[in-house]
Amino acid sequence: MNRDEAIQNLRIVLVKRRDALRRALVGDLSMLNELRAQPHGDMADFALDAAQDEISSQLAEVESRELAKLDNALASMREGVYGQCEGCGQDIPLARLHALPYATHCIQCQREAEKNGGTRSRPDCGRMADAVTVDMDLAVPELEPDYS
Repeated sequence: MNRDEAIQNLRIVLVKRRDALRRALVGDLSMLNELRAQPHGDMADFALDAAQDEISSQLAEVESRELAKLDNALASMREGVYGQCEGCGQDIPLARLHALPYATHCIQCQREAEKNGGTRSRPDCGRMADAVTVDMDLAVPELEPDYS
């Protein structure tokens, strides 16, 4: 299979992923609106609702960023520049594009960009994991003041 055929196959993958993300994002936003519309009970219910709201919001943010990258990749396909590194102008290896179809840099240029604090190819999932850990470790007794 030549490079052009491989890129056409990647286009199919990008379109399917884009469509799936759009559906997921609509569902996430609907769930956020439902959570905000529900009346809150006691402090524990409020804390759990707030934690769920934060997780859903961060998930929607990550999905939105990925959706923008997919749209950019599809636009670069239409322009005929898909698969060319924005750093050095060389072709991005097909193995990298199969692993990360919206990659805009070859591995070397991506490393240099990350080393210099530049472009990041992956969403900041660490921030999302930290928020989940903090919210889920909160116990109900910690919500009540200690009067002793």
